[in-house]
Amino acid sequence: MKVLVAEDDAETRDYVERGLRELGHAVTDAHDGRDALFLATSEAFDAIILDRMLPGIDGMTILRTIRGAGVTTPVMMLTALARVEDRVEGLEAGADDYLVKPFAFTELTARLNALSRRPAAVAAETSLRIGDIELNRLKREVRRSGQRIELQPREFQLLEELMVNAGRVVTRTMLLERVWDFHFDPKTNIVETHVSRLRTKLNAGFGHDPIQTVRGSGYLFDADV
Repeated sequence: MKVLVAEDDAETRDYVERGLRELGHAVTDAHDGRDALFLATSEAFDAIILDRMLPGIDGMTILRTIRGAGVTTPVMMLTALARVEDRVEGLEAGADDYLVKPFAFTELTARLNALSRRPAAVAAETSLRIGDIELNRLKREVRRSGQRIELQPREFQLLEELMVNAGRVVTRTMLLERVWDFHFDPKTNIVETHVSRLRTKLNAGFGHDPIQTVRGSGYLFDADV
């Protein structure tokens, strides 16, 4: 994989870089937030390892900026902040994984490999249309009755997963795995919160909500919208 390692601590950065190169990965490093943001938005990477406490521009700001710019590269946040609130904040901002320092290199590589196994974001069909809702995978844009709806990257992924499975129940566990790449329950309402935000944006000015809640199971996108 081609990996960007954004870490200001030289010892940690060298340790991670050396280990990744020994495994055959191509590594680009960034010592501060400005370099990390520039690289993340100007080059294509298979994964980004992002320290939260970077000088210049902090990791959280970088994460929100690249997600807002439509960069979907998997991001593993690396940080000494271990509180549940800190992990939730990082995941809500768009991180795909969150690893707390000190860490074992074997765990880091296992998590990195898991990120690399995610399905490609763009499938054979470049656009999905169900009723008056159209999702364009190449342009990363959603329209309803021709009206453009601005979605955050995670909201776009969530809608895409629901539309791909239109007419079938998509469980909370399935969404955690496919949208957030979680293979565990984070014990938060992250799915419910994002579905609520998506509904608010998708249904503004429209009478019908195509996202149906199936109590005790998950969600179903109504193909007859």
